[in-house]
Amino acid sequence: MHNGPRSVAPIRASFSLLYILLLCSSLPAVAQLEPIREWESALYADNPLVGRIWSSASADFIDSQQLIQSIEGASYLLLGEKHDNPDHHALQLLLLEHVISQGRANSIAFEMMDSDAQELLDDIGQQELATLSDLKTYLGWDEEAWDWEFYGPLLQAVYAADLPLTAANITSATMGRVYSEETPPAIARVLDEETMQQLNRDIDESHCGLLPESQFPAMVRVQQTRDYTMAHSMAIPETGKTTLLIAGNYHARHDLGVPNYLLARDEQLKRSDILALSFMEVEPGEEDPSAYLQQFMSQPAFDYIWFTPVISDEDYCASLQ
Repeated sequence: MHNGPRSVAPIRASFSLLYILLLCSSLPAVAQLEPIREWESALYADNPLVGRIWSSASADFIDSQQLIQSIEGASYLLLGEKHDNPDHHALQLLLLEHVISQGRANSIAFEMMDSDAQELLDDIGQQELATLSDLKTYLGWDEEAWDWEFYGPLLQAVYAADLPLTAANITSATMGRVYSEETPPAIARVLDEETMQQLNRDIDESHCGLLPESQFPAMVRVQQTRDYTMAHSMAIPETGKTTLLIAGNYHARHDLGVPNYLLARDEQLKRSDILALSFMEVEPGEEDPSAYLQQFMSQPAFDYIWFTPVISDEDYCASLQ
């Protein structure tokens, strides 16, 4: 089903890429990322963090070659995002295509597809999908939830390389059951009490303080179930290969998200085998990169943050008042 690269020519959506991948002749296994175009997100582009990559381990900025070298040593690569920022998806595509070009890609999981789409993904290698439109139609893509202009090129890159695709999210039916059931032991034992308290605080904040406290446990169960499902959708990679996840930044967090469930699944796995990279919008007036980690315990949320401008400054909570 997955027998080498397809002959289908790569297809791109209409949004412009920010960067191109240039292979260095003197370092064939290392890539360099060079800017060639303006950011699509226009807000706060003058923040000095924009375009820079922060390493939480060294507490310093790194260049793109150092990031590429770290990625090439990872067993699991989690590419976080803000869903509506086109620059995040352009950079994800850049890194995804690099991992594919190096022959390191084991499989790619997407938060944007529910588990009931897996049968379609299992059979996609048998299809002749010549255009992005063909791919979108075959998948029955939920355009209202996920902008195809952003995700189509990512999926097409995987399809063109004839690599396994995984639907990483839970279905609406599963979500309904999670609301009314107790947390299964396999999920409940993963996070400690302090982390659970932080999840509750974040659920409250993400709902602008408008969610009744009685709903916190159910909402936290949904979050945990999603992270557990995403982790278990990620195939254990072959030696020398990398399994990738495309998901929202919160899911990619080391301290609160999917990495904890990967570690719980495989006792031989080390946290250093998991690389969490966040594509993150800058905040007006905030120029301290460490502030973006939102760290509440010793474990940094992300290994790296790649800063971008902001796509919208709409105050979501204000709109709900």
